[in-house]
Amino acid sequence: MSYSSQNRSADLKDSGCSGLLLSFFLIIMISSIQLKGQDPEFSQFYANPLYLNPAFTGTNALPRVILNYRNQYPKQGNTYVTYDLTYDKFVTSTEGGIGFQTMYDVQLNGVISSLYTSFLYAEHFTVSDRFFFSMALQAGFIYKQFNISGLIFPGMIDQGTGTISGNTPLMTENGEKLMPDISFGIVGQMDDAYFGLALHHLTTPDQSVITGDQLGKLPVKITIHAGAKGHDFHRGLLSREFTLSPNLVYQQQGSFKQINAGLYMKEDWLTFGLWYRNNLSIRPNSFVVMAGYQTEKFQFGYSFDYSLSNISVYSYGSHELSMIFYFGEAHRSRFHRTMEIPQM
Repeated sequence: MSYSSQNRSADLKDSGCSGLLLSFFLIIMISSIQLKGQDPEFSQFYANPLYLNPAFTGTNALPRVILNYRNQYPKQGNTYVTYDLTYDKFVTSTEGGIGFQTMYDVQLNGVISSLYTSFLYAEHFTVSDRFFFSMALQAGFIYKQFNISGLIFPGMIDQGTGTISGNTPLMTENGEKLMPDISFGIVGQMDDAYFGLALHHLTTPDQSVITGDQLGKLPVKITIHAGAKGHDFHRGLLSREFTLSPNLVYQQQGSFKQINAGLYMKEDWLTFGLWYRNNLSIRPNSFVVMAGYQTEKFQFGYSFDYSLSNISVYSYGSHELSMIFYFGEAHRSRFHRTMEIPQM
């Protein structure tokens, strides 16, 4: 939601960890595969930067705590509700960033619940006064619980009497699974343009509890994003300055493909945004409208997804809230550069 800059030049670092990240990046680009499935989705991409791309870890001038909440299909109760908490900071001693992320996702009013917990480490590289980039690894666990006791299947209904038996027609292993999860990301900035690539779920964890299920793996999620900070413009009669920031986000996970095109307008302590979302079909998926408020150490954002698909009558859109808290003082390290991204 805000823009900040800290343009200091430095030489490209040469360390063992950086060589490891570069090697890891080449390996996963060759070996990453696609299966089926989809992660929880947020509309305020840059108000949840570590979820969009782990390489944003430590790229802000100040340590920050970010809270995100999303309620999808609110007309049907808590059908899909997601909570997310992240913390990240730049570390001068390692000339990189560290972070922590935990996300709790509830689906189908509690039938499925998932807890994602991970730690992040990023290295920052300054190539010149105009170009710098960051690479990061994210490692953690996914804890998933299934509660099918409240579900009614056709085979459980007696056709003569209409009574429901207590026998579930699914052969389940157990009601919970714990799975390791690894992700990788890289982001860069050239002048006022920023861009990145993220690969989530490189371990393709098997999340199914159905005996003999061969399609329960969580596929690799590919995210490609790019944007730019516009120059100052005047609003007309009041001659108030504002900036425009166009952005593009493409995501693919298994057979699911989606493109998001958005534009932010920032004026002093207010930010407004409009996004268009399409699942690569002729008919658009939704429009997303956003509004945010910011001070030096706090940011708040609200967004609403207005569905344009046939599911609009059922879903009644989606609501999303974000809060960002900043702490401490800006870093003075010559290796630290601040990404010029909108944080909403």
